[in-house]
Amino acid sequence: MLPSPPSPSLQALCALIAQHCVQSRTTTAIPRVSLVRSDTPTLPVGVVYQPMLCIVAQGAKRALLGDTIVEYRAGQYLVVSVDLPITGAVVQARPDAPYLAVSLALDPAVLAEMLLTLPGPPPGAPPQGLAVSPAPPDLLDAALRLLRLLDTPAQIPMLAPLVEREILYRLLTGAQAPMLRQIAMAHSHLAHVSRAIGWIRSHFAEPLRIDAVAQQVHMTASTFHRHFKAVTAMSPLQYQKQIRLQEARRLLLAGQADAASIGFAVGYESPSQFSREYARMFGQPPLRDAVRLRSMGPLLEV
Repeated sequence: MLPSPPSPSLQALCALIAQHCVQSRTTTAIPRVSLVRSDTPTLPVGVVYQPMLCIVAQGAKRALLGDTIVEYRAGQYLVVSVDLPITGAVVQARPDAPYLAVSLALDPAVLAEMLLTLPGPPPGAPPQGLAVSPAPPDLLDAALRLLRLLDTPAQIPMLAPLVEREILYRLLTGAQAPMLRQIAMAHSHLAHVSRAIGWIRSHFAEPLRIDAVAQQVHMTASTFHRHFKAVTAMSPLQYQKQIRLQEARRLLLAGQADAASIGFAVGYESPSQFSREYARMFGQPPLRDAVRLRSMGPLLEV
């Protein structure tokens, strides 16, 4: 049986993204909204996903979070609730049918404000860091109306916030509502893990003491470790290692220093250990990997 054709809303979304996305990733005039395009499949690349909604209009992408593999494709949306080190690759794209997606950065303050007017107590679902669901027609229609504002820039300041709130409302009442509610609740387990993640990202080059971080977010060490792994699919030490290595990769691409100096800068005490763990994560030693990435051009993030 042949796959069903994309809905009119999805087709229109594809046309708008293709029209306004002039490079692999385009930051639009609409606050917090970016467009992504790839004409071909890509090699796996490690980046840090920040809290966001991503709607795929065409093609497909695969993401690796710890040992968990998630694939999201046309007609689906991805929600990320905390900063997550992801290895992602476009797996379905060609010049006449490129990978096309739109992303909206999530604002916890706006979500929290909207929760005040939504009925029902916060659900007690376990926290998650990332999830994929089919995009319902009302969410696609709202995303389409948001992107149509790119053709009328003068209307963006007045109308974009209204459409953004509608999109957030659809999320807060949709399949991933429990995760979205957890993002907005200041005392939820997800919020505690998010604050711990912020501390680790700000101090990634320092030795990580689990007890000290757990104390900062008002959890016991065992509770903190359990919820952290439930959200990120990795332990705090594994998370810190991925952040260190991704920062090292960024510095290598920028050509700011030699590999040994960068290893020390991100917290490694031994150049050999840095090179070994870098190659284990990215498949090649630091300098060889940097040369390969420079030849690939801009890197996709969603």
